Amino acid sequence: MSDTLLGFHRLAEQHGIRLVQALFTRSRLGPVRQRETLDGQEIRTWPVQYQPTDDFRGHFEFGLKYERLNFEFFSRLFHEIDPEAVASWVRAEPTGSYARRAAFFYEWFTGRVLDVPDTAPNVGYIDAIDAGLYLVSQRPERARRWRVNNNLPGPRHFCPMVFLGPVDQRDWIYDVAAGVQALDDTYGPELLLRSAAWLTFKESRASFAIEHEADKQERVNRFAGAISAYSGRLNDPMSPEHLLTLQRAVLGEAALRVGIRRSPVFVGESTFTTNIVHYVGPSEDLVDEMLDALRSFEARTHGANTVVRAAALSFAFVYLHPLVDGNGRIHRFLVNHLLAADKVVPANIIIPVSATIAGSAKGRAEYDQTLEVFSRPFMQRYADGYRFSTVRTCPDGVETNFEFLHSDDAQHAWRYLDLTEHARYLSGVLRQTVEHEMAAEALVLRQYDNARAAIKNLVEMPDQDADRIIRSLREGHWQVSNKLRKALPQVFSEDGALYARHEQIVAAVKAVFEDDETP
Repeated sequence: MSDTLLGFHRLAEQHGIRLVQALFTRSRLGPVRQRETLDGQEIRTWPVQYQPTDDFRGHFEFGLKYERLNFEFFSRLFHEIDPEAVASWVRAEPTGSYARRAAFFYEWFTGRVLDVPDTAPNVGYIDAIDAGLYLVSQRPERARRWRVNNNLPGPRHFCPMVFLGPVDQRDWIYDVAAGVQALDDTYGPELLLRSAAWLTFKESRASFAIEHEADKQERVNRFAGAISAYSGRLNDPMSPEHLLTLQRAVLGEAALRVGIRRSPVFVGESTFTTNIVHYVGPSEDLVDEMLDALRSFEARTHGANTVVRAAALSFAFVYLHPLVDGNGRIHRFLVNHLLAADKVVPANIIIPVSATIAGSAKGRAEYDQTLEVFSRPFMQRYADGYRFSTVRTCPDGVETNFEFLHSDDAQHAWRYLDLTEHARYLSGVLRQTVEHEMAAEALVLRQYDNARAAIKNLVEMPDQDADRIIRSLREGHWQVSNKLRKALPQVFSEDGALYARHEQIVAAVKAVFEDDETP
């Protein structure tokens, strides 16, 4: 016997709504009230006394009360239903909080105006969404018509959302500032600052490794320079002017094409005989308004948790794919930029998240899996929604034969991404990067400092010779190699003037690394 569905699922069933990102909550009628999780979906069972009337009003109010919101669903639903279903509810309950929220959502998602009068001015304001559960605007706008605080994180043209969960269940959100402070307390600010240059280069190299271009040394250096020059120093990173500045810094003056995309885009693989499409970005005629909305999203969420908003902004950017080239690198640049801009970390400290992503097969696979949280169901929905036909030249100079056939329908998904899983992913990457990658880097720097000092207590020599000894001994498991004997015969050849001290040098270096294995 099939479930008797309630809430948003029932409305989707009634109106034949198909989603790219599925509803998280599935409510059904049952003997006792309970909650369980199955295949990443929340299953909620409700006894008969909770059963709403089997219409828009009953199920939408039920969903607002008990279920996780899905803006793609709201957009599709409100473009589908008869506006009178909303208007009649408002007429019946002109001061009701759920009726007013439903009316606000209808007009916000559709841009249409309901045929009902404004809410009386003596009615108190209510929030559009629960600020205790979701990423919201830190400066809500008052929608006077419905006496609703519009605290949605973005405007109608592009409004990603993130479910944070109750305050007492947010230990998944990593405290980056505390993690970096712990490193500072352990190693001191001077050591962290010295490591910043290497970490910047490491981030740049790893970012290109993700793009399969790690061997392009000039590009790596250029991206590292962009990180150093601009991370935390742009007051409006989503403005076309700043994006162009970043794009030129990343791609160089010899880049074939820069600027905002004016052509269709897909992410995939091309061969001489076929094209494999993994994701289709928003149509080029939507880019300007969506990019402007993402710019507003960044401003509206300023003051919210930085890890969450960095995840939402950076992944929303890569799904929008607004630039002709350089989208992936700027997507990852934005993470460090917001951490510095929000003063979570000092502007000269880089959190090399790309190094964690690219540092292992597991890291790369998890990154790809996170991107597929949206791209995979999107392509499943629109598997037959594109074609390759006549080659044409687009206004940005790109030649393409790619056509996407369902832009109007796909707008509901493109504009209203749920990036909850992306925020959880980035939080985990930041934790791993700070507590393991950066801690290990700082530890090695400290060990090298101490080992260098130990050598110089026995034999005075230039730093580069001391570093050569340290590297050789570590790589050779504390055995003196023939290469090292030839490089520094004074110390390691039997007839060398300082040979009598070589065993002390080996013992001193080994002791530093074995006695200083943990922070």
